[in-house]
Amino acid sequence: MNTSNENEVIPIKDKLIDLIQNDPDLPTLGNAISEVIQLTSSDEQSLEQLSNFILLDPSLTLKILRLSNSITYRSSAMAVTSISAAIQLLGLNTIKACALAMIMVDRMPHKHAKAVRTELMLALSASLIGRSLAKRSAYPNADEVTIAALFRNIGRLIVAAYDDRLYHETMALAREKEYTEARASLQKLGCTFHWLTEYALRKWNIPDSIIQAMKLLPGKFLKSPKNRNEWMQQVTELSNHAALMAAPDTTAIQVPSTDDLLSRFGKALHLDAARLKALVEESSGQIQNVCSQISSLQVDDRIEEKSCYSETEADSETEFSNCRVFDTETVQQTEDCQRSGKPYNAADRLLTGIQEVSEMLASSQFNLSSLMMLVLETYYNSLGFKFVTICLKDVKTNQFRARNSLGFNHEKVRDNFVFPDIKSSDLFSMAIKRNVDLSISDATEPKIRNALPDWHTTLLPHTKSFILLPLVVQQDKPVGLIYADRSVIAHEGITTNEMRLIKSLKAQVLVALHDKR
Repeated sequence: MNTSNENEVIPIKDKLIDLIQNDPDLPTLGNAISEVIQLTSSDEQSLEQLSNFILLDPSLTLKILRLSNSITYRSSAMAVTSISAAIQLLGLNTIKACALAMIMVDRMPHKHAKAVRTELMLALSASLIGRSLAKRSAYPNADEVTIAALFRNIGRLIVAAYDDRLYHETMALAREKEYTEARASLQKLGCTFHWLTEYALRKWNIPDSIIQAMKLLPGKFLKSPKNRNEWMQQVTELSNHAALMAAPDTTAIQVPSTDDLLSRFGKALHLDAARLKALVEESSGQIQNVCSQISSLQVDDRIEEKSCYSETEADSETEFSNCRVFDTETVQQTEDCQRSGKPYNAADRLLTGIQEVSEMLASSQFNLSSLMMLVLETYYNSLGFKFVTICLKDVKTNQFRARNSLGFNHEKVRDNFVFPDIKSSDLFSMAIKRNVDLSISDATEPKIRNALPDWHTTLLPHTKSFILLPLVVQQDKPVGLIYADRSVIAHEGITTNEMRLIKSLKAQVLVALHDKR
């Protein structure tokens, strides 16, 4: 940290601001949080973006799937085995909240320190309470309050992560009779925890609607909310207070009484003692279940805690996973996969995907974009592809254009994956014209390479194996295609049973397109 005078004492507030702006961990954490929050549930493309964001991180993918199948979140008898299915079954905002919680837990510096773990558990508990209250609300997009509740006290969490001593001193002062948490933090830090929270979230470009939901409403007794904004503020505040009652260890923080919470929130949110107790007990059980899915919160309390102002810093622990990631150019053989990246149990995975798509199709209100993403994710995970896409024909321009995609560098490839529907002798045109499903295990063979269209070799020069599945209705009307490729040769090819399942999955896409006409 640069100063004009080596002996100059830098105010704590300025140190905290510098940490938020320049620490190697916090800006990265903030960028990841911002990227997820910016996805809006009203935008169909958000389904694709959120799926890709989660699948880019194998560790996050596994945790989201475990959490989606937990008692707390699971809403169907069917096991959730794909991110696309999780989004469809639980909702985009619920998966967003899960992803944000996982990101915050995994990437928060010094997450093994006791005070940090306590604050993380309080944040998760507040989010769960907010989720329970959102279920009862008639306001649109009510579950956005779970995100506000999750991040309301991130200022307190940042101090706990970077200076354990200062955190405990501030919280001890806040427990004294003449002090509040705001007054204590202002005195010790030079700013309130709420100010620090707002500063961090604005630096991370968090939407103003979420930041406004963290504002304290004036007055001791609250009235029924006049609008969604006011309701979110009330629920966000209550969720964080109630989380203290649900937490097993909050010795550093003053826990409010039931009477105090009912006096302030009872009339506004239609709460009585029994309902509040049920919320707290439900959250207490849920947080134990959620934390059992998060190894980062299952550590020994004896791990040494360090201050951010000490001379030596412990390196942040990084989790590694065996899962395949999108930016891998060369795929090595593992116990579960061929050298091409194709799993040995490809047929089982395809069958599971077909069952999930069938469940989605059975719902008369299924979302076409969600279904397409589930199909793409099934092909990607079952066959080890690097990039997959579904193209649909634009009748106005007479072009096939990629609509949904998944995989490495998918947005750039998808935006340029466009070609005309014209008579040609290239491999794509002939396959579409004849409605022939192609599986090319070695695209480097001269005969195959020479048959590829120029736009393909320019856009995807490293393709060494791929499948091409035309989407044709009424026997002679092409409406699109499914394409998937790898950057390695697939010597093992596709078995007869696997191709049968691949075709079945394609047939489900055609059914969905027909139903949504």
